[in-house]
Amino acid sequence: MLRVVVCVSGGGTNLQAILDAVDDGRITNTQIVGVISNNPGVRALERARQHNVPGICISPKEYEKREAFHQALTETIDGLNPDLIVLAGFLVKIPEELVRKYSNRIVNIHPSLIPSFCGVGYYGLKVHEKALERGVKLTGATVHFVNEGMDEGPIIAQKSVAVEDDDTPEILQRRVMEQAEWILLPQAIDDIANGRIRVVDNKVKRTVE
Repeated sequence: MLRVVVCVSGGGTNLQAILDAVDDGRITNTQIVGVISNNPGVRALERARQHNVPGICISPKEYEKREAFHQALTETIDGLNPDLIVLAGFLVKIPEELVRKYSNRIVNIHPSLIPSFCGVGYYGLKVHEKALERGVKLTGATVHFVNEGMDEGPIIAQKSVAVEDDDTPEILQRRVMEQAEWILLPQAIDDIANGRIRVVDNKVKRTVE
């Protein structure tokens, strides 16, 4: 049974997609053992409570130094004893010591087709604003393992989404969620839980069933 901790910062729509997929059997061999938010009072923590999953807030504002926040975050994650950490809209850079400790056991969902519109400053609605400014006709989402770089880890899966002429950033964001993010992330977790993917030479390899 894969023990999963989900880290969030806001509403938790990707968290909800994961919880729903566990409930309806699209994610198997998996237990969500905790949800961690860096912001108090967000909808994501309520979603966790509704599924009887421990919801924990660790806010950097509660610590005088970033190092203390990183230590608290690491200790909390360690205490949940996860096999996999899922960053589902977690707008905090993961400390390098945590990345090293959980090498190839942290995954992130990013709302673009990496390497487009990714890296420092590209998060949330900003990604879709930049995509529309550039005039791309296709965007999408990427699930990848996390390394010390920003959005640079081995790619697990990508799914493209069409950009429409009358899109606003908000409309495009919703379409990318519905047509890509909420599909890719649960599938990636299920693949990991059932041993269908592994990392070899910094690339994801799939086991042929």
